[in-house]
Amino acid sequence: MKLAYKKTGSGRPLIILHGLFGMADNWLTIAGRIARNHTVYLLDQRNHGQSPHSPEFSYRILAEDLQDFIREHDLGDVRLIGHSMGGKAAMCHALHYPERVEKLVIVDIAPKAYHHPFFERVLDFILALDLSRFTTRAAIEEVFAEVVPNPAVRLFILKNLQRTEEGFRWRINVQSLRDNLGTIFAAIASERRFEKPTLFVRGGRSDYVLDEDEAAIRALFPAAELVTIPEGSHWLHADAEEALCRHLRDYLQC
Repeated sequence: MKLAYKKTGSGRPLIILHGLFGMADNWLTIAGRIARNHTVYLLDQRNHGQSPHSPEFSYRILAEDLQDFIREHDLGDVRLIGHSMGGKAAMCHALHYPERVEKLVIVDIAPKAYHHPFFERVLDFILALDLSRFTTRAAIEEVFAEVVPNPAVRLFILKNLQRTEEGFRWRINVQSLRDNLGTIFAAIASERRFEKPTLFVRGGRSDYVLDEDEAAIRALFPAAELVTIPEGSHWLHADAEEALCRHLRDYLQC
């Protein structure tokens, strides 16, 4: 599968993987701030952004998509950043292809299983929504407020809404994401360990990475360093950009 991507900067290769409902564009500002010594590749993962849709969706498949991208662009070993779902994809890739990853950064996700009914509600709501009824984005946003009351999160999800000549459509593959949601929430299991430098960054206002998750993190990533950004939520790249960039620059030495 040929993934859509954006590219900026020059230097050693650095790949950024977005989270569920995300796309490459979400990380453009961060990429610009760490691109001084890196060629940054921002990928749209399958079923997201401008990349192809597929009913097949798992972390092993996302890791293979990434490996194919690295081979296709002859990148050698890379530095890898992944947020949320993209963080789990990055973990899976590093565990299966450790020779391809020089440094790993995981943003606000642990290798454990999750259960977030919010995402089920959102996907079910989208599947039941008849977009042909709407002529404006504002009208869709107003209806969306029923299930996503937080304005920032609502706008983040609605970035996936695209107007075409035929009307509105979703960039994300809603049906595949709903069908595979259990797999997306599943734990990362591996008999291998990734021994190279790894940074886990969590938000202090997020409940995704708890103190008790550190043992599971170190079981797979024994060289892991865990840092907390107190003011950050799960969407650190949006609401704690300055602090996140500072940690990334220190860790990547850029």
